[in-house]
Amino acid sequence: MADFGAQDNTAFRAEARAWLEANFPPSLKNRQDIAASEAPVPVEGDYALWKARMGETGWGVPTWPAAYGGGGLSAADARILREEMARIGSWNPIGGMGVMMFGPTLLEYGTEEQKQAHIPPIVRGELRWCQGYSEPGAGSDLASLQTRAEDKGDHFLINGQKIWTSGAQYADWCFCLVRTDTSRKHEGISFVLIDMRSPGVETRPILLISGSSPFCETFFTDVKTPKANLVGPLNGGWTVGKRLLQHERNGLSGGGDGRARFETGHLRDVARRYYGQEEDGRLADADFRTRLAIHDMDTRAYALTLRRVALEAKSANGPSAATSIMKNANSKIMTDHCEMMVEAMGLAGAGWSGEGFTDEEREAGRIYLRIKSSTIAGGSSEVQNNIISKRILGLPDPSSHTY
Repeated sequence: MADFGAQDNTAFRAEARAWLEANFPPSLKNRQDIAASEAPVPVEGDYALWKARMGETGWGVPTWPAAYGGGGLSAADARILREEMARIGSWNPIGGMGVMMFGPTLLEYGTEEQKQAHIPPIVRGELRWCQGYSEPGAGSDLASLQTRAEDKGDHFLINGQKIWTSGAQYADWCFCLVRTDTSRKHEGISFVLIDMRSPGVETRPILLISGSSPFCETFFTDVKTPKANLVGPLNGGWTVGKRLLQHERNGLSGGGDGRARFETGHLRDVARRYYGQEEDGRLADADFRTRLAIHDMDTRAYALTLRRVALEAKSANGPSAATSIMKNANSKIMTDHCEMMVEAMGLAGAGWSGEGFTDEEREAGRIYLRIKSSTIAGGSSEVQNNIISKRILGLPDPSSHTY
């Protein structure tokens, strides 16, 4: 893989390798499924030990400032750390919305008091965050949101409803867009933090066709939140909220760590098992073989682009509107991957339950259904196309013209 001008820090590579070999529990090798679980996993045994060690060193968020507990590493050294972790089957136990979305936004827009209060617990993986954006009447047109935050002197009184709140039933805190001025649309929105244990907060999990409930309806009834929980200026939440969405899209596309979410090696192995091989070792199905080769090239090209984007984002002080391009490209690649996995398995890929299907076959079907939401999460593909059109290509906004 090209390094796009990055120079290898031999001393840091040796340091990272030695630290990982001394601190990563071998029992957790290649157990990334633990960190990827939607529901909270009991933090005990070797998992608790590994999470505590990564939290202490700050390498769970390697490029965040050391002043708040982060690793303080350069983008190049963070890449070396990822490579050394991958080499021994290690993985990052520190994640979630606090890392991917809220933390980077707070570092940019928060007060010093807010950073000191909220960043260290995120670095240590101690708290779970959820996002209060979408509402039943405000999806793609997010600025139509109606959840109200009334000024009550030393606090806001919040009333309203959010929907598709990922992980709200498990979250400790919510970063939320609320309306603080009813006379203006975009300029009447503020960005506030809500303690999910506050009286008046109610979550109702939404059961999906995949059998899981990663999303919730969230209701706020006379919920009090201190004025100190306002991030950015009053009525300036639209700017803060948009910046957070760039960080979200960057994370969803893999740009946060410069690594593609799916690798094609496992897909090739599955295809060989179900389709069989010809005498020369080629996959027996010629059409699938051709499409798999194209998918492999797309995935490798995307991984190279991710690495370049990650380096550019660091030098440009964060992600740009280009995250919309990467988010759309990643959604397409992930959807293709999951569709091809189910296709290769044939009827076995349609398995849902029962002894006639393996765990791998049942899981493939569920991931296939879940991955469809990747074209919506973080802003639909159509929304991303509008951003690309206006912010990158400089094309006129169709909504500003009459026909």
